[in-house]
Amino acid sequence: MIDTWDSVWRGADLATMKVGSADGFGSIRDGALALKGGRISWVGPAAQLPKDGIGRHTAVHDVEGGWITPSLIDCHTHLVYGGDRAQEFELRLNGATYEEIARAGGGIRSTVTATRGASEDELLVQSEKRLRPLLTEGVATLEIKSGYGLDLDNELKALRVARRLGEKYPVRICTTLLAAHALPPEYAGNADGYIDLVCNEIIPAAKAAGLADAVDAFCENIGFTPEQTRRVFEAARQHGLPVKLHAEQLSNLNGAALAASFNALSADHLEHLDEAGAQAMARAGTVAVLLPGAFYVLRETKLPPVGLLRQYQVPMAVSTDCNPGTSPVTSLLLMLSMACTLFRLTPAEALAGATREAARALGLASETGTLEVGKTADFTLWDIARPASLAYQVGLNPLRQAVFRGRPLPGRS
Repeated sequence: MIDTWDSVWRGADLATMKVGSADGFGSIRDGALALKGGRISWVGPAAQLPKDGIGRHTAVHDVEGGWITPSLIDCHTHLVYGGDRAQEFELRLNGATYEEIARAGGGIRSTVTATRGASEDELLVQSEKRLRPLLTEGVATLEIKSGYGLDLDNELKALRVARRLGEKYPVRICTTLLAAHALPPEYAGNADGYIDLVCNEIIPAAKAAGLADAVDAFCENIGFTPEQTRRVFEAARQHGLPVKLHAEQLSNLNGAALAASFNALSADHLEHLDEAGAQAMARAGTVAVLLPGAFYVLRETKLPPVGLLRQYQVPMAVSTDCNPGTSPVTSLLLMLSMACTLFRLTPAEALAGATREAARALGLASETGTLEVGKTADFTLWDIARPASLAYQVGLNPLRQAVFRGRPLPGRS
């Protein structure tokens, strides 16, 4: 006799997304899930479901077709910011480059001005508008970076807004301190002085306030040098925070290898990654986060080296990179399609990238990302004929029901 379950879901096929499955999706035809205490207690073919787990108070959901997958995970976003940068979109279409716009005072700095000028409540309202479309697509876990405050008070303000979103909505929010995103105007010509502020004041304060789950940096010719990035990582390690890195997006500064040397959770973008960087990531278990939205918006032509990542078995995640300048994207399903059409991922790789590997990129692989016993019961029921449909369809949201921590969510079908 086993303890009776809180609920059972059956009548759909399952894409468990477990590692090593024959079809890449971990498919179980006519499967069933049993939930207890907000976690998965049993998963397998419905015909093998133990009958004694269904008690008088067990809610049984016969869903009559479709596919159940793990809930989606958006593992790289800059969702909290003020204003927008539609004007820069026009400038790029007229020939200006991302670097030219940034060096002229646009880019990240223009968003810093708008973010600093907004109150915490105003930022919350603006950010909610970007969060809701992601939730309607079955996103249950979301990383949100700071990086548009660039001083102590405003970086903490952005992280507080991120935490408030997680309190207000049915979503798991992971916060990342990205104070080393750009050089604020008051530190013009003094990048090392700003890194002192990041390392000596902002990181310790974010850790003490419980506002940061990780630390990120922008290691690039228009961002910070590898040595400055190393200082940020050392400060993060001193305060017990894992790291991740914007690396090799516009050039190769060997940022991915640097990140891997600190056992980084992820290195993100990676269009200019070389073989040595891929090998270093593989050794460290650092996830490659691919961001097709930024590639598309910036009209880049250099593809990330997916072949190298496959060769060295570097896990690949896929994310929106939701941000005001280079990826104003609020659809993770669209990113699955772009990951396949632009980067040539398979549909199974793309879906794994927004579930299992995205969880790994956030340090949550033991908690979510696959349909396995013991993991949080975050999953989605889709009206699709096969899992590849999630990457194949563009502009159609086939989500029928979302379940977060074992609870069916209203208004999402």
